[in-house]
Amino acid sequence: MIVWINGAFGAGKTTTARELIELIPNSTLLDPEVIGGALSRLLPPKHLAEVGDFQELPIWRRLVVDTAAAMLAELGGTLVVPMTLLRQEYRDEIFGGLAARRIPVRHVLLAPAETILRKRIAGRDVPQDLPDGETRVRQWSYDHIEPYKSALASWLTADAYPIDTGALSPYDAALRIAEAVGSGAVPACDIVQTPEPTAETVAAGVLLFDEQDRVLLVDPTYKAGWEFPGGVVERGEAPARAGMREVAEETGIRLDDVPALLVVDWEPPAPPGFGGLRLLFDGGRLDAADAGRLLLPGPELRDWRFASEAEAAELLPPVRYERLRRALRARERGKAVYLEAGVPVG
Repeated sequence: MIVWINGAFGAGKTTTARELIELIPNSTLLDPEVIGGALSRLLPPKHLAEVGDFQELPIWRRLVVDTAAAMLAELGGTLVVPMTLLRQEYRDEIFGGLAARRIPVRHVLLAPAETILRKRIAGRDVPQDLPDGETRVRQWSYDHIEPYKSALASWLTADAYPIDTGALSPYDAALRIAEAVGSGAVPACDIVQTPEPTAETVAAGVLLFDEQDRVLLVDPTYKAGWEFPGGVVERGEAPARAGMREVAEETGIRLDDVPALLVVDWEPPAPPGFGGLRLLFDGGRLDAADAGRLLLPGPELRDWRFASEAEAAELLPPVRYERLRRALRARERGKAVYLEAGVPVG
């Protein structure tokens, strides 16, 4: 199990976490800041200069998941992780990666009032060995108050168990967390558990269109980037039927007819991924009533929208957009196409 302590910079996450590991038996501290510090020594300076925060590095997010899983496999028990996560897509990627490894996350939010937060930032210890270190570190914390407030208003309070620590010492805050976790008041985060593949997979996606011929795209909580409704074909399952099942699970739309094949694309392995076959099917056009029955975002979907081909080019990762582009041309011609790494063959 992981107890993830979230909150604005200066909320007291690390000091509270250090107290908490003394209260939860067989618990260990994992500070993702250490991973960020290691990357600052491992990655080329030019690459680091392209991001303003190591959280923007996909390798950091992946290493947080890998390190947490490795530590739990080595030590067992509970990991206490103090780390600010203000971008929902990063929270979904990290928590989803942990869920894929069957690691439940209890998400706790330290939420002092803004006035107290600013007072703590003003009085916190900062490195003295950097030029302008005091000014820079404090300003960094101040600059993240507004993103914190935005996350608080949009998704953070609905996702995490909040504790007002304005009048609490770090020990008292840790005691409150330990009691809440121990009593079950902090449930495991509702993230879809999608096991990570251990070999090549076959995945089936279904293209659904609205009355303007825009294609339905979804933003899954369990992986980064926009996608088509669909998922991995299970053992013994027909690919088209798998696509129909995934559409029903993700969107609530139940297709009456087996969709027609548009694209077969062989995706080469790109470590840590294994690649495999990616199929796209034509699920047809949804009328206004069908579109109105689409489920609101929930455990599997952060968002969904109908997009034109040009809009899809902006939303989809390049490999998925290329697959979509080929599928749309195949739909126009009424003939399926075979691709290898997105390129037609034969």
